[in-house]
Amino acid sequence: MSSSSSLRGLVLSPSKTPNVSLSQPKVAIGVEFVDGLTHAKAKLHARYTSCLFSAGFFIILLAGSYKSIDFARDLLAILVALRVPGWHKTQVTPELLSIRRVSGALTNAIFFVSCPTVALVPTLLLRIYGPSSGSLVSRSRELRMLHILSSRCHFGPRVYGTFTNGRIEEYFESVTLVSSDLRDRKTSQWIASRMAELHSVDVSVVEGPLTVSALEGKSWEIGVKKNVKAWMPAAREVLGLPCVSEATRQALNMDRFYELWMRYLRWVSHVEKVEGGCRRVFAHNDTQCGNILRLTSPLRHDAPEHHQIVVVDFEYASPNPVAFDIANHFHEWTADYHSSTPHLLDPIRYPTMEERRNFYRAYIAHSRPIDTCASSLPTSRSEAEVFQLERQVRIWSPASHGMWTVWGIVQAQDSLERGELKPEFDYLAYATCRMEGFIRELTELGVL
Repeated sequence: MSSSSSLRGLVLSPSKTPNVSLSQPKVAIGVEFVDGLTHAKAKLHARYTSCLFSAGFFIILLAGSYKSIDFARDLLAILVALRVPGWHKTQVTPELLSIRRVSGALTNAIFFVSCPTVALVPTLLLRIYGPSSGSLVSRSRELRMLHILSSRCHFGPRVYGTFTNGRIEEYFESVTLVSSDLRDRKTSQWIASRMAELHSVDVSVVEGPLTVSALEGKSWEIGVKKNVKAWMPAAREVLGLPCVSEATRQALNMDRFYELWMRYLRWVSHVEKVEGGCRRVFAHNDTQCGNILRLTSPLRHDAPEHHQIVVVDFEYASPNPVAFDIANHFHEWTADYHSSTPHLLDPIRYPTMEERRNFYRAYIAHSRPIDTCASSLPTSRSEAEVFQLERQVRIWSPASHGMWTVWGIVQAQDSLERGELKPEFDYLAYATCRMEGFIRELTELGVL
């Protein structure tokens, strides 16, 4: 290897690179088999910086973003290495790739990748993991879960392969829902129906056999409790960064939060002993509009109409109370990730009682055995189920605010360490908004 004194650094844009072919991968990519999937030993950066050696010079290519030819070249090399169906054709070159970023994804960067000018090359979904997501999500567990859900339970996309900081997934011909779509009566019924179907999946099929370590009483240890406990140390570290203001530390005081969190959990435990526990299910836990698709391709002739809705992004899926998943979805009605203030939730936008009732009825109807029709049951029983579900959602609603409070703090680490004054998404402001919701709802329930 040359000594450092023999390396002369240059900073060049791709158009000024001397005698470098940007259409070819720099090096062959090694592949291996990990967690049942083909894995490429390579990394992609949406904020792209590429380095290579040429004629004794150390050249840094500042390509700027995922729109650069460098990014397209390295992505194509990964697709070929993973042997993604249809992408091995020699006619496919980096210059022909269409790469479109999808808004609304907060943990990861999501892109649609296609090659429109070459026939029979399928569109793909590219997911690049967020820098701080490793503190929040177990990727090996997520990949195993996705494989089981798609192959055995027919939920979610097929995963074609992974690379160091992301993966390649099946693309659905669809449109992503926006905030206003959640308020459409029929769409809300379809979401409820799909959620009920997911909740019918046997937890042990996805999570494995119930063990002593997984127990919470006689049921599964729930994800919301595990997440808050696991994410708290990282959240404390982020709030300890020198760039975090004292006002923010006070607003997001983790000692005070944890005291309230434990008081709240004791209250929930007492209420469930008195009123009966909410059913534990395999839950999605993040049904925001950006994770819900409406298919634009025709359904099979025998498919129910609500199968137009496809829920994706299962990275936070885990066992949880039914009411937690529904409450979390209702909170997403109050967000608008395409607005000028995507980090703020507006409680006024929370679904009305009639809108919640519409959701509950569809959910209950699709939670019954196939041979039981909702219309065959007495109205009083149906209304009693709606009332019970509404009560359970109220009980578990603060848990959603609590979990995403801690999540938002951890997610802020990357932008804080880069010194971004105006990040694309203000995670600390989002966490503060969630903290306010948590305290407000504890007060309304009489916990405080």
